[in-house]
Amino acid sequence: MIQSLKQKTLIRPADDVTPGQKREPNLRYVYTLTAFVSIGGFLFGWDQGVMAMIIADDRWLKLMQPANDWSVGFVISIYNIGCVVGAMTTGFFADACGRERTIALASTVFIAGALLQAASYTIAQISVGRLVLGLGVGAYSAGVPLYISEIAPAHLRGRVVGIELMILCFGEMVIFWLVYAFYFLKSDDWWRIPLAIQVVPALVLAFGCWTWVPPSPRWLVAEERYDCALEVLSRLHGTEAAELEIGEIRQTVSEEQVTTEASWRDMFKGPVLRITLLGMGLQMFQQITGTNGIFYYAPELFKKGGITDPTMANLATGGIGVVLFVTAWIPILYFDHFGRKTWLQLGLTGMIAALIGICVLQQHAIDHPSSPANNLIVIFPYMFFTFFNASWSCGSWTYAAEIFPISLRAKGNALCTAALWISNFVVAQVSPPIESATGYGLYILFAVICVIAFFFVRYALVETKGRSLEEMAELFGVDKNGKYQDPQDSARQGLLQRDPEDEESTLVNDGDSVNSR
Repeated sequence: MIQSLKQKTLIRPADDVTPGQKREPNLRYVYTLTAFVSIGGFLFGWDQGVMAMIIADDRWLKLMQPANDWSVGFVISIYNIGCVVGAMTTGFFADACGRERTIALASTVFIAGALLQAASYTIAQISVGRLVLGLGVGAYSAGVPLYISEIAPAHLRGRVVGIELMILCFGEMVIFWLVYAFYFLKSDDWWRIPLAIQVVPALVLAFGCWTWVPPSPRWLVAEERYDCALEVLSRLHGTEAAELEIGEIRQTVSEEQVTTEASWRDMFKGPVLRITLLGMGLQMFQQITGTNGIFYYAPELFKKGGITDPTMANLATGGIGVVLFVTAWIPILYFDHFGRKTWLQLGLTGMIAALIGICVLQQHAIDHPSSPANNLIVIFPYMFFTFFNASWSCGSWTYAAEIFPISLRAKGNALCTAALWISNFVVAQVSPPIESATGYGLYILFAVICVIAFFFVRYALVETKGRSLEEMAELFGVDKNGKYQDPQDSARQGLLQRDPEDEESTLVNDGDSVNSR
């Protein structure tokens, strides 16, 4: 069965490429593939934002009749359980049938879940739909960063993951305003429309990944399809860099196949255990520092901050989508200019200040419920997501996708993504009752966790900026043969590295295609 899902077509040069012809690095092709597979990120963002206004709507509540806050939290959080399972299965399918085919399979599951949600009439029915949908989104969340990290040159890896983030945030922004528009329909079933129309981009993604997107060159090497891997690398990075890379990848895969069985047990052995704990810890902190505690329940946050008009609270929530999209360009343009740890620490500093601001303004609304100053509450969630988006939203995904040795990368990334979704489940489930019981005590808790995360980043993380994927084993002590970059890798980086002005020009020229997400 699995064999039938693999891409088996020979990958050969185009007809206009003559034998022995030298090809230059094609960053346009790298960006195009990144933007297309990031439709999975778009759908990820869509479903992160689609339920916030729906669960606050009286018409939906009247139909579904949730018993209490825990029931509403369950509708949100059961989706995260599906995401955990989807992310964990990605490790198996990505190794067995390829990264791009895994994304195509995830799309079929996603479509089934979206239709089940849109057709539901009870809490139980919509919960089942969200569970199935979560399987697809979980596979997207692990599979898409894995694929794009393996097609990108090392010096652009942060940027291409940032492109996926930007497209994810575009999905969040689009769905916020679509839901806001459909909210004004007179029909009690208005909420079914945004849940159903996401089927269309999922179909496009499934078809493209099955027929057009090439397999990861590193997966092709693991399958011993060396000529195909060389051709994909030549299309992406140019002929000279590809010839150096293919030898390096083959050597790394060969060594790891001798020394590593690539089983789940290996994730918790020896020096790999340290990598696993760093990746899982970082992804867990990405969630428990407050992002989805604010994001899922933003209308309620604004209401308790003094914006009592539901329409205005929804409008302010829609503004979060705009902030997320605009600030998603920060890591695309600048993330690779500074270290991973620098960005993560900077982000936490701003997030702590924003959380304190939310607490102060909610207390002000309690003391002065009619004060016009209560409208200032919108500043601090926007500030929080600005700092989060510039740092953690891209940084944790980049780090988790790049730190594992090749033979363990699919499983490691799946495990880290599962840790993120488990944390997401906990936050989504406990945030409503904690906020009901303590008010802004929830945001004090998030601020304390941010402080803990700051020390984790500063003293536990290893800087990976500019390192090739093949260097990660040595960097983390998995390979004891050496600790410095191989001279051939330096040569490859020189071939891949272009003048920064040329890179920016390429990005600008490709802006329209990326924006089309």
